[in-house]
Amino acid sequence: MADSAATAWHQRALAEITRWPWLQRLNDQATAVVDPVYDRFRGNPVVEVMHGGRWLGHSLHPALSDLPIGFWSATLLLDTAGQDAPVRGSRLGPRLDPSSTLTAAGIAAAAATAATGVADWNVSDAEDRRVGLFHGLLNGAGTLIQSASLAARLAGHRRTGRSLGAVGLGVTIAAAYVGGHLVQGRAVMVNRVATHTGPQRWVRAVAEEDLPDGGTAGVEVEGRQVMLFRRDGEVHAIDDVCSHAGALLHRGEVDGCTVACPLHFSVFDLRDGHVVRGPAHHPQPVLPARVRNGWIEVRGSAPAGRSRRPST
Repeated sequence: MADSAATAWHQRALAEITRWPWLQRLNDQATAVVDPVYDRFRGNPVVEVMHGGRWLGHSLHPALSDLPIGFWSATLLLDTAGQDAPVRGSRLGPRLDPSSTLTAAGIAAAAATAATGVADWNVSDAEDRRVGLFHGLLNGAGTLIQSASLAARLAGHRRTGRSLGAVGLGVTIAAAYVGGHLVQGRAVMVNRVATHTGPQRWVRAVAEEDLPDGGTAGVEVEGRQVMLFRRDGEVHAIDDVCSHAGALLHRGEVDGCTVACPLHFSVFDLRDGHVVRGPAHHPQPVLPARVRNGWIEVRGSAPAGRSRRPST
């Protein structure tokens, strides 16, 4: 009962946050500024690297977020143990101390983390975007407090620096809690098709005459959404649900042998499902397909991103 009450409180609190009028206004204002810039540079390799892209296989932002938390946690431990005394004789000045160094490293890491967070935030929608903005505001506040802590330390006000550092870390941990909700509670930036497998047998999907050469179709086979594509007489089938955010790919623009997701414009190869361009990190699962007795048939997936010729 206690666990259920805590879960219910958690859900209600985060739902209430998304309804704050000032947050909704700020979200609209930030979207109006950031979206045109992102759209202009969408195809830039640097933007894809900021997402993590097909090279990393998952978002870069969560990995980087561990760095400022780690640096500032180490700072708190040194402060608590009284090991934040200046290093005498350092060429960088008599006020240099381990806590100041770690605080500064955390601030630098936070800047890189924020840049990747903005990239991921820009390919989120609706409630996810508002929660993401709140997450970013908390992280920004934590970083500003840590900057004030560093300034106090460098000015010789070690007690003030310690206090500000502890408060800043607390705010950052609260931001991490909200970020965890986005990933584990809202499934933001996770593989939406990781568990898609069936059907376990050959199933008729569409009449052969309804899929001409160069044509595509979105069909449902035993509860699974599948996108079909025919090129040079060969039929290809991939999961129709975008691995990034769940949009139906057959509604997107097809160019040659690729399809662009209509929601965030990730591009996938229709022949083997691999990611041509992000923000998607995961390939589309491939389904074996064949033509039999005037019908195009499909069955369960091969490993994601790997084509497999059907048996006859």
